[in-house]
Amino acid sequence: MKLETFKFDIDGDGIAHAVFDVPGRSMNTLTGQAVADIIAISKEVASNDAIKGLVISSGKPSGFCAGADLGEMGNRAGASDGGSMSEDEKLKARFEQGFSLNKTLRELETCGKPVACALNGLALGGGLEVALACHYRVAANDNPKQQFGLPEAKIGLLPGAGGTQRLPRLVGVQAALPLILQGESFDAEKGKAMGVINELAPGADVVERAKAWVKANPNAKAPWDEKGYKVPGGVPHRSPGAGQVMTMANAMLHAKTYGNFPAQKNILSCVYEGIQVPIDAGLRIETRYFINTQSRPEAKAMIRSLFLSTQALSKGGNRPDGYPKTEFKKIAVIGAGLMGAGIAYVQAKAGIPTVLVDVSKENAEKGKDYSRRLVEKDISRGKSTKEKGDKLLDLITTTDNYDDFKGADLVIEAVFENEELKAKITKQAEEVLGEDAVFGSNTSTLPITGLAKASKRPENFIGIHFFSPVERMGLVEIISGEKTSEATLAKAIDYVLAIRKTPIAVNDSRGFYTSRCFGTYTREGMEMLAEGIKPAIIENVGRQSGMPMGPLEVSDSVGLDTALKVTRATAEAMGVDIQKDDRTQFLGWLVEDQGRVGRKAGKGFYDYNEKGKPERLWPDLNSRLEVTVDECPPELKQHLKNRFLIRQAIEVARCFEEGVITDARDADIGSILAWGFAPYTGGCCSYVDLIWGIKPFVEEATRMEEKYGERFKVPQLLKDMAAKGEGFYDRFPPGGVKAKVAA
Repeated sequence: MKLETFKFDIDGDGIAHAVFDVPGRSMNTLTGQAVADIIAISKEVASNDAIKGLVISSGKPSGFCAGADLGEMGNRAGASDGGSMSEDEKLKARFEQGFSLNKTLRELETCGKPVACALNGLALGGGLEVALACHYRVAANDNPKQQFGLPEAKIGLLPGAGGTQRLPRLVGVQAALPLILQGESFDAEKGKAMGVINELAPGADVVERAKAWVKANPNAKAPWDEKGYKVPGGVPHRSPGAGQVMTMANAMLHAKTYGNFPAQKNILSCVYEGIQVPIDAGLRIETRYFINTQSRPEAKAMIRSLFLSTQALSKGGNRPDGYPKTEFKKIAVIGAGLMGAGIAYVQAKAGIPTVLVDVSKENAEKGKDYSRRLVEKDISRGKSTKEKGDKLLDLITTTDNYDDFKGADLVIEAVFENEELKAKITKQAEEVLGEDAVFGSNTSTLPITGLAKASKRPENFIGIHFFSPVERMGLVEIISGEKTSEATLAKAIDYVLAIRKTPIAVNDSRGFYTSRCFGTYTREGMEMLAEGIKPAIIENVGRQSGMPMGPLEVSDSVGLDTALKVTRATAEAMGVDIQKDDRTQFLGWLVEDQGRVGRKAGKGFYDYNEKGKPERLWPDLNSRLEVTVDECPPELKQHLKNRFLIRQAIEVARCFEEGVITDARDADIGSILAWGFAPYTGGCCSYVDLIWGIKPFVEEATRMEEKYGERFKVPQLLKDMAAKGEGFYDRFPPGGVKAKVAA
């Protein structure tokens, strides 16, 4: 038996030991070759009379298995599917391919010999499914990185190797559903308490404990193969409790996802249908739903963006080549307000010595208090210790003296959005900075090229745009000005990776990429208001489109006074008479006459409670608005959803056309992580490429342009792409930003 991803031997007691160890990988994944090897091992164990049982373990310190190889899966999804075969033949071939691992694991489970799994580290997705197909599972109780789970739903898939069938049969439908639907992970202790793990042992002993169990249980079977087996908690149609669980799960799922995530809907169907029949039939049901889910554009989009692209960017996939990696020994943050304080915290948490500067030592200390509160919260929740917390806080030095950050590799300015103030800060900082140090401006809208005019080293000047709250938001937008060097861009990306966040790299423009595109969502909500659409309809459809909040609630969160300033400035810049502009007049009435400036004041479009949570839309909104649309039939709802998302995607296309962004991965990841663009689409580019298709998208956008005017004007770029049948990933492949900056 020739194996490539497993080592295999048989001890003197006849116990076979298969050690999973994919060559050249730091973590095992279920590649096509690994599946082939599992098939070979299963056949060998079943047919070889000298083998009395099997133990499966990992040869990697990182853990057992992180699941399916999604890179391979993505390639298969885009491959030819059968050429001249009939549709029935293609479907049968896809089923057989999808069912192969399920079939193999079931054969292993019923081979007539005991099979145990020794787990140390990660066992996620297909890795946990392999373990669940074993009769016994021993897990390490001394590995803090030990983690189990079925996370497939987070990237638009469902477990396709028995997870939707074995886990509910093991722990009951009620306990299993949250784990599968939400992709929740759990540790060894919780796994033991639930019954997923049979035994805990020190990591060094798990293999021997598994072998001991195999020797002692020559006639082992899976619980569901034992006579008289019953699903814990019962099954629908036979147990009122189980039926109620499924009914409630269906209602809660729709309330949370609005039907936008096919994987979750199919998972629920898998469990509901599969749990009521014998497991062999249940596994075939699972495979049918797995193939259906895998072929959906949402799954392809989510795998591409939320896994492959995110993983690539989180490793510096958009970093210019040819520059040594920067190790940051000291970083200064100027401005100890909310943003500066958050930046100082994430730097210290990453182990980087940080100087926090403000106009007074007292102000700087107030900024450090932000880190103190976060540290105390982590200690109280058991996420940290006092020793670790003190070590983190010791890394933050507060001062009002710029001389204290001499020798810093990087300075980040996080003061108010005022060009004169930022220019003054830049000049002061550069007096003490070394020649190679980078100056980063945390600005959300002010063009970097303009800010860099205050610098005597504009090639070392770059925008580093954080999102609030800094410690929770995983994205940082890096903006290159006209004179920013590639070396500076490389250092900025190194910095973002050092603080364990995901960088996207864009070029200069007012509002850059994220702020500019994000604003189109809220403005479209205002346009709908002006058209007489009932505010509740606007808000509900906004959420149903996949956005995290309705556009009016987002406006409240940003601040209606800020929106009024921007609206007036935009109107004036476009030559619009603000006295005759209904939108501007309405906002002016709301802010200046009614004092409703948003969430920060407890009142805006919404009324807020003392915890800052929205309680209701302000009833008096309708006194100023003429509501002409107070019902929303399905066709109108779909049209409004399209309006929200297409408007944003058009602005993204304009950013590409103007060279603001040049890598489709950056655009997709930025749209999801920065402003919450519907995650099930995979981001703005994937929404166009995969959910619509470039030609249908341009056709629909053109219809909206004819109906709503200039803001929906289809960029020539999109028309050219449609003529050639190109998607964004064809036109703007990985490396686009590097090519732009190099030029």
